[in-house]
Amino acid sequence: MKIITINLSEKYLSAIQVLNELGIYPSRSEAIRSALKQFLPKELKFFETLETKDFKKTMRRGVQH
Repeated sequence: MKIITINLSEKYLSAIQVLNELGIYPSRSEAIRSALKQFLPKELKFFETLETKDFKKTMRRGVQH
């Protein structure tokens, strides 16, 4: 797993912190990973069916919505 840095609005950070404090997610990272797992397949409907190298090749070409 890679470590990345992101900038979030205070609103999003506060919401993630509440989820963490309620014990819904053990960490902010896990909450963000969960959100991405739900977001990516919706945005890239074919995401889960592509091999990694094919996905990267497709992304380099650009995705049409």
